[in-house]
Amino acid sequence: MSIDQKTVAKIAHLARLKIPEAEQRQVAGELSKILDWVAQLNEVDVAGIEPLTGGNDTALRWREDVVNDGGKADDILANAPAKTAGFFTVPKVIE
Repeated sequence: MSIDQKTVAKIAHLARLKIPEAEQRQVAGELSKILDWVAQLNEVDVAGIEPLTGGNDTALRWREDVVNDGGKADDILANAPAKTAGFFTVPKVIE
């Protein structure tokens, strides 16, 4: 598929990109090469090949859905500049 300079200008306008006219010819060539490469992918025979959702087809292990606090409240509050009764203390922002 061939992309011309007019098409590049329209795409740039729709995408709110400013591509100088001097660069539009180069961009048109690059887009044409990309579309030619995508067209090559259509020639690949994929009959009988299952769609792949990821690189690993193993099932995830299930765990109990248990609510907990993580047991790290003291570690987290250790770096707080101000704390009160186990909570972060922050300055009042609404009067």
